[in-house]
Amino acid sequence: MNLAPHTWLSSPKPNLSFFHSLLKSHIETHSPKSALLLFRHLLQSNLKPNDLTFSLLLKSFTSIPLNEKLEANQIHTHLLKSGFDQFVYISTALLDFYMKLGCVHSARNLFDHMPDRDVVSWNALICGCSRNGYDVDALESFVQMLREGFSPLQTTLVGLVPSCGRREFVFQGRSIHGFGIKTGIDLDSQVKNALTYMYAKSGDLEAAELLFEELEDKSVVSWNTMIGAYAGNGFFNESMLVFKRMVEEKVEVNPVTIMSLLPANISPELIHCYAIKTGLINNGSVVTSLVCLYAKCGITELAELLYWSFPQKNLVSLTAIISSYADKGNMDLVVECFSRMQQLDMKLDSVAMVSILHGITDPSHTSIGIAFHGYALKNGLDTHNLVSNGLISMYFKFNDIEAAFSLFYEMPEKPLISWNSVISGCVQAGRASDAMKFFCQMKMFGLSPDTITVASLLTGCSQLGYLRLGERLHNYILRNNLEVEDFVGTSLIDMYTKCGSILLAERVFKSIREPCVATWNTMISGYSWYGLEHNALNCYSKMREQGLEPDRITFLGVLAACIHGGLLHEGKKHFQIMKEEFGVSQIEVTSSREMDPDFYQEFLQF
Repeated sequence: MNLAPHTWLSSPKPNLSFFHSLLKSHIETHSPKSALLLFRHLLQSNLKPNDLTFSLLLKSFTSIPLNEKLEANQIHTHLLKSGFDQFVYISTALLDFYMKLGCVHSARNLFDHMPDRDVVSWNALICGCSRNGYDVDALESFVQMLREGFSPLQTTLVGLVPSCGRREFVFQGRSIHGFGIKTGIDLDSQVKNALTYMYAKSGDLEAAELLFEELEDKSVVSWNTMIGAYAGNGFFNESMLVFKRMVEEKVEVNPVTIMSLLPANISPELIHCYAIKTGLINNGSVVTSLVCLYAKCGITELAELLYWSFPQKNLVSLTAIISSYADKGNMDLVVECFSRMQQLDMKLDSVAMVSILHGITDPSHTSIGIAFHGYALKNGLDTHNLVSNGLISMYFKFNDIEAAFSLFYEMPEKPLISWNSVISGCVQAGRASDAMKFFCQMKMFGLSPDTITVASLLTGCSQLGYLRLGERLHNYILRNNLEVEDFVGTSLIDMYTKCGSILLAERVFKSIREPCVATWNTMISGYSWYGLEHNALNCYSKMREQGLEPDRITFLGVLAACIHGGLLHEGKKHFQIMKEEFGVSQIEVTSSREMDPDFYQEFLQF
């Protein structure tokens, strides 16, 4: 129980100095709510706060920022009334507070109205924009800072450089690096670490490695940055080698080291053992990361065991566990975890809700889906577009088309992803005509289709035999330089094949640089349907030459080509290969939805 307010009230003659001493104690104990309560008592006692009062009050919020901006607005109002907003360091502290709350526009407005600014003010603005994902604003503020004659410090570059990690900002990042070299700021180890992170994030590992090796005194931050750089870009062996060097040089690992290793494709059990050995298993962030890794790898039982063994519970870990069970379609355990979450007085967020909705695919779980829909309505989660889209997709899986349509029409804002959900749902439900109508409505709203829209519409064209519309979509892809790889290319080939143009399908197939297994399967099946059994078998041979492993659908197309062409000997050969080399059973192929009854009877001859 916090006794500070009672201490204040019991003081015979409370004064400003006494209040300041109490406020300092709250800074040390990270108690922003109590600090705000003390400030209210101060105002009620008719004492006038000074600049130090506001400085201490704002400092008490820096470690644990509040979720609401109401408090920030109230403090801002007091500053304006008392005139202390004229103090640069006070306004800068408030600006930083706004940024920590994520109120970037309020912070920017405060900055624009500051009568005086110093380098610290600019740093707070730039770092805040970068931290909140306003990368362009951060870069523009840095340029404006230079134009107004301010000299950036090391902290300026450390705050700015993360904004240049995106690939589209590589040029700006290199320019800032050049500025750092010119001014000598790049010699600072923190700046080098930030630059290493920037290059790693943008995929330039050579530059990141060069900067890392230039560091004479490599701190644990430097090692963690390089480990994460390699692991995050898929260079798992290099990541482990850097970690090994770190251990050999007797640099003490910290929780960030463990978390940097997580993407390195290492067994979660090994990382777990190492965390126990080093004593880092008691760190909340490490436990959360391990739980998420176990869940991601499908080892959900261990994830749950670790989660419940740790005294501190958080929504991130439990969401990962629930998502893992949902991915497996184990809705009974999802409901069980949800019940335990309710007992802990924790509430699902939009991310957890979407994960659950994506896992509800079996019509026998309709009642569970409806129950979670009710929970979303009760807790206001249905206002999130992602949740609405998840609900729409779920009802399409239940074949409750009218419920899906109703949800879509009730959405106040319909971004492209929502249109994609309803168009894709219609196609998957066999209602391609409705998908085409929604597409026309989408165009009337001024939205342009993306690759997901186009792929869904092409599948709809395949169902309806709309060759002309399919060709128009193909032209749209070419005009807008959309990537004709994987699912888009596969959808195009399927559309041309089913709409009677095997030559155009073949042309699209040859234009794809690296066809995936699904693309090869579509072309093999296309040749089979047209009675071009030798083309189908040649296509299969080329696929094997590329080192790709055939699956059930591949053999379905190959065997269909052999049956339709009367190639009994060739069919038996591939049937044996299917069973002996790839372990695909006869049951797996004959249970396929793509197999018609006549083909099934002929297949049994093998």
